[in-house]
This record gives sequence, C-alpha cells and structure tokens, in this order.
Amino acid sequence: MAAASFVESCIFCKIVKGGISSYKLVETKLSYSFLDVGPLAKGHALIIPKHHAEKMHELEDEYLADVMPIAKKIAKAQGLENYNILQNNGAIAHQQVKHVHFHVIPKPNDSEGLGIIWPQNASKGDELQAYQAELLSKLDGSGKL
Repeated sequence: MAAASFVESCIFCKIVKGGISSYKLVETKLSYSFLDVGPLAKGHALIIPKHHAEKMHELEDEYLADVMPIAKKIAKAQGLENYNILQNNGAIAHQQVKHVHFHVIPKPNDSEGLGIIWPQNASKGDELQAYQAELLSKLDGSGKL
C-alpha cells in the first residue's frame, strides 16, 4: 500500500486530518466521505482518498478501488433511484479543489441535482477504428487490465 500523503494547504487534506470540521458519513483506512456544504441536492456527498493527488491518473489504484463501494453505500443509505457519480480532473474539466474527489449527487427531480449538457460530436467508423488502434497500442493491446 502506498503511504498516505497530505498537502498542508489543501482543504480536503485538512478535512481528512480533522483540521476542518465536516459532516462525516463513511471513513475507511483509505477514504473519507462527508456531506457537501454547498450541495446541488439534499444528500450531495464527497468521497476523498486519504492520499493527496491532484488528478485521478496520479492516484494509486488501491485508493480508487475503495471509493466505489463507499459511493454505493451512500446511494443505498439515501434510497436513491437517480443520482450521478462525478469526478473531474483539471480546471477546464470543472475541478474546483486540486485533490482527487468523487461526488455522489442525488437527482430527485428535473430541477435539483446535477444538470448536464452533453454536446455530441459525430465520429466516423474509420476515425474510431484508428483511434482504437492507437489506444490499444498504448495499453497492453488486449483491452483487459
């Protein structure tokens, strides 16, 4: 297991270490979750790995593996039928705090929760096939982990 690391100036590191109070929900050896103080809907929660990394690809897999079971527990505890799991990487991708975190955002109706506009770009089959080949060459080639 990778050793936990914290950044003194990071608000999420401060919350995990208890320097800033929060409305804690679930805590494990690797993760900490709490209610968002600026929720998009009642029950909006955050899940934070207990290791400082700005972007998801910089975080050890063990921390990532711990997050989804917590998100599931939070969704089930709230009895959510409709909800979003959101994770942003980088400022232009709407990441506000430079510490990996995941949102569990209830969507109780059309006016509460996360609103998404999804502008689709049409891709041609040959473009997709070429990009698939490029990505597979950078992965292990099999499409499996």
